[in-house]
Amino acid sequence: MKVEIYVEGTSDKNAMEALLSHLIEEKLEQGIRIEFFPVKGSNNDRGGNAKKDLLTKTPTKAVDIIRNNPTTIVVIMPDLYPQNVGFDHETIQELENGILDNFNQVLQSKIITDNRLIERFRVFCFKHDLEALILAAESQLISVLGVNSLAITWTKPVEDQNHNIPPKNIVEEIFRRCGKKYKGTLDAARILGNARYQDIAEQCPQAFGLFVEFL
Repeated sequence: MKVEIYVEGTSDKNAMEALLSHLIEEKLEQGIRIEFFPVKGSNNDRGGNAKKDLLTKTPTKAVDIIRNNPTTIVVIMPDLYPQNVGFDHETIQELENGILDNFNQVLQSKIITDNRLIERFRVFCFKHDLEALILAAESQLISVLGVNSLAITWTKPVEDQNHNIPPKNIVEEIFRRCGKKYKGTLDAARILGNARYQDIAEQCPQAFGLFVEFL
């Protein structure tokens, strides 16, 4: 069996592979291959068009993969932030419903009547973005920054941030206060690679925890 997980960008892919490395190895020994694939938008960034492409174009790809590979599960896992990209949504449920609607529309357009395909299609998200997991890994963040404590506080649980101040903005400010620049493609994996995915899932039960439970 294979699980293909489509995320917005390289930061998400690198971070997930680092955080979930032990789980990925464990599942591989059981005959289940888990792979992450970044979807790049026209602006070649993790947000903006990358998210829109993931929400609106990847469901078509998912249908083709699932139809042609009976042992493959496809997962789409975008950021919840920014809201209303691709279609109207502010909540996890609205995001999931919109992606599922797009998937079903592809089935209809291709005149595919096998309803079992939907059983191998899953939707999860980062709430509100990947950096929520970094805030959940506070001790690892402190260690990577080489400081004793952080001068910035944030809403806890970490998934309870909002669209006005998403976790990535907080992490970028934390790095600035420490005289550094946050580079998601490198720093996210460095921080989360030192954390236990079980601990992060426990602190992020609304979105990431559900994804880990699925895996």
